[in-house]
Amino acid sequence: MRDFVTEKVRNIKPSGIRKFFDIVARSGGDIISLGVGDPDFVTPWEIRNAAVVSLQKGITHYTSNIGLPELREEISRYLRERFSVKYGADEIMLTIGASEAIDATLRAVVDDGDEALIPDPSYVSYAPCVQLCGGVAVAVPCSAENGFKLTPEMLEKKITPRTKALIFPYPNNPTGGIMEREYLRALIPVILKHDLLVISDEIYAELTYGCKHVSIAEFEELRHNVALISGFSKSFAMTGWRIGYLCAEKELFKNILKIHQYTTICAPIMSQYAALEGLRTGMEENFAGIGEMREEYDRRRRFLYKSFNEIGLKCFEPKGAFYIMPSVASTGMTGEEFANRLVEEERVAVVPGKAFGESGDSFVRCSYATSMKNLVEAMKRIRKFVKRIKGETE
Repeated sequence: MRDFVTEKVRNIKPSGIRKFFDIVARSGGDIISLGVGDPDFVTPWEIRNAAVVSLQKGITHYTSNIGLPELREEISRYLRERFSVKYGADEIMLTIGASEAIDATLRAVVDDGDEALIPDPSYVSYAPCVQLCGGVAVAVPCSAENGFKLTPEMLEKKITPRTKALIFPYPNNPTGGIMEREYLRALIPVILKHDLLVISDEIYAELTYGCKHVSIAEFEELRHNVALISGFSKSFAMTGWRIGYLCAEKELFKNILKIHQYTTICAPIMSQYAALEGLRTGMEENFAGIGEMREEYDRRRRFLYKSFNEIGLKCFEPKGAFYIMPSVASTGMTGEEFANRLVEEERVAVVPGKAFGESGDSFVRCSYATSMKNLVEAMKRIRKFVKRIKGETE
């Protein structure tokens, strides 16, 4: 029989996090999962109601390919007022989550053999999406010692004549690392020197702690070198609504739009109306949704940071997103060994850091997008596990 599967797909490894999600799904509920990057909050009522009202009115048809004009105008206003980022409504496209925007952008710019730089560790989908385009994903190793930041020297070391793009995911999943303005500014000469496209995934922009997110798209000199990608999944607890957006200058935008037109047509209209309500009410002072979620995540973040360090799992303090990555090197195990034994022996699921790149080999990723009750119990079990393991190795 003919083998129908392409070499590109055959050579891509399955997601390194799926195994642990499947274990939790089959567990019958006795496993505490710190693996899922899905807010445990419900989408705020005002947002849900806007979608219900649109359905009651019978608004169930296609929008234009790029999305509702009023939503694109609202995103333009939001980015300008919140992050000093200037895109017109005609440079903004609604997508099926940030994931579609990432995929479509890469397909529009990566030719066979082109290289895309990716901070390591980073979100699991970036490298496979580059490979599906026929490109080469090039890891840029980052370390906890410098907050998992990118530096000009790190980029220069990995750039070749084939380098075309830099995937730029800050705040970062899985590390919780951020890039402050001075670190962003230091990268500009390298980006311009090599004329790189920066694909800036800013889905966690509203989830930073003790500081405000700074977008690399803020810098006017990078106007033609940035595609900004974001969405509503994390900031408004809207993961299942699958609504994101892409911003880019007009020439790049129109070519990414071709891919969007032929593959998805448009984002779901009821999700667009929900997102519109989120932006109209979500930034108001009397709207509790974003602020309350951020405060609760911060409380959980500080609890886990303190707890992991107390039990001897050295931990970088995350400043964004809702993940923390303790090092398990002191146990003598790799992240994968630690995660496998922890779920088997103590019924707590974490994700091996290597799922996000080779630099994560001695780490595990823990999501704090779950209740404090779960986190407290999980830490009791992890503390017990680490104490037993260290006793075994002494």
